[in-house]
Amino acid sequence: MAPSVSPLHLCVSAHSVWRSPLRLYPYLSSLLGELGKDIGAAARAVRSAIDDDDPYEVLTYRGYGTGTRAHVYGRVVEKLGVSASSDTDSTLRNLLNTYRRADSDAVPLATVGVDFRDRTTGMTADDEGFFGGWIEPQDRVTDGEWHDYTVNLLSPKRTETENVTGKGEILVPPGTARFCVISDIDDTVIQSRVSNFLQAARTVMLGNARTRLPFPGVAGFYRALREGASGNEANPIFYVSSSPWNISDVISEFMDIQKIPKGPLLLRDWDVGIGSLASDRHFDHKGVAIRNIMQLYQDRSFILIGDTSQHDPEIYRQIVGEFPSRVKAIYIRDVTRSSERSASIQRLADEVLAAESILVLSEDTLGAAKHAVEQGWISADALPDVREEKRADEGRDDTKVATPDGGEPTSGDAPTVIE
Repeated sequence: MAPSVSPLHLCVSAHSVWRSPLRLYPYLSSLLGELGKDIGAAARAVRSAIDDDDPYEVLTYRGYGTGTRAHVYGRVVEKLGVSASSDTDSTLRNLLNTYRRADSDAVPLATVGVDFRDRTTGMTADDEGFFGGWIEPQDRVTDGEWHDYTVNLLSPKRTETENVTGKGEILVPPGTARFCVISDIDDTVIQSRVSNFLQAARTVMLGNARTRLPFPGVAGFYRALREGASGNEANPIFYVSSSPWNISDVISEFMDIQKIPKGPLLLRDWDVGIGSLASDRHFDHKGVAIRNIMQLYQDRSFILIGDTSQHDPEIYRQIVGEFPSRVKAIYIRDVTRSSERSASIQRLADEVLAAESILVLSEDTLGAAKHAVEQGWISADALPDVREEKRADEGRDDTKVATPDGGEPTSGDAPTVIE
């Protein structure tokens, strides 16, 4: 199998395919054609993006926790100058925004104060401007599901009077939740085509949150999982991916547009280089993130969702072994459709079964939803919504642009339950 690579890694690691320049020709020809009309504007925007006098900015990410403590993440950078996307954004604008995200200037070793429920916790950023850690409220959190926190930049500052703050949210799962969901993002929720260099690069470089496309029916299925069998469980969903923090705003905006339930994003630092593309980096990052979540919520069971394009089945198999009786099921979307990969999934499924869980291999979201109904994890009343949304995402009812998933609409048949 090819190494597991996040989409933005693909964009900046083109050197890995220069050994086969003919593969790049159609892509580069198309790219130059789309950009050639406005090179002057591109140059002006790039000069603005690398201005050393840009103000500082505190980026905050969604954290998660319990009534007594929470984990938060963030980054201090020079202001990116990237705004929310619109339907009229040009290819050039999308490319320049991708550049700004990729070339973000970190503020190394910045110090911040994190304010949460009447208590301030000091943190120091690393060499790339990233900070994070555990915080504790003054009093136990007993109300609501999402809670605000504020991060104030303490140093450095451009001026003595400069006031730089960022606001974020922390998820505290309510007592009504019956289980937690941990989901991959690339080629599980968002069509990223991480197994194809040129398609993935074009998708990320030239698109935005409004041009990125979901897998058919995924929003309806995730809403059903969040609501649970009773309809009001508020089961939390965590999104773990090897995509870099640089595109967290794109992912969050995409989920809002597609009405996919929001949840903490656990991405990773973008360290470009040959070593960063190795599949073991993907394996380690996702494994650590999942373990941290499961160790924090020791009284909850979990559903894990991924796909066959990377190493999700292998990572989840390891998790099942480390946390026996904690994983209700592993849902794997079959996006590779290869006999070799299917055989490897079968071997993993046997090991998952021995660890007292099940692996469900499905060609689409509707099939997985049908299985979840049979298990009593989601309501049967949710199936029509998943089915109709799947049809819309496939372009079969004229309400949405069809998702170019490389094939005909899937059948929605019940999945292969390997047990």
